[in-house]
Amino acid sequence: MTNSIALTAQDKTTLAVAAHGSIALIAAAGVKSAGKIAVAGSLALASATGPVGHALDENQKGLKLDGKSTAELADQVFPALTAAMHLLKDQDAATADDFRGTVLAAVEAGSRAERGGTGPAMTEMIRKITNALDA
Repeated sequence: MTNSIALTAQDKTTLAVAAHGSIALIAAAGVKSAGKIAVAGSLALASATGPVGHALDENQKGLKLDGKSTAELADQVFPALTAAMHLLKDQDAATADDFRGTVLAAVEAGSRAERGGTGPAMTEMIRKITNALDA
């Protein structure tokens, strides 16, 4: 199967920052289970297929998620989510929908790993991630 879109190395890095960063933000918003949240979300991302799966599977040399706080991390991730959606929509709407669904599935998988259920902070972070995807 050939990819219906052409992604540059920078495009792939943007997708990776957006997707993996979303999991990091959900883990940061968790109260008790950050490790389990990160693992569950990462496993969900690993199940991505098509152009999105290929882009997320590649070794991302430019991938840096090194914020010292949740706010610094969000400053990287939210713009990457929006940029990823725009660059994918410009090439193929179905691939953009696939990316959005993949990120939200990973976020949901991560949130379900939180012991005691999703709390207010995580619920708010999910809302912010969704808003960035839809911006």
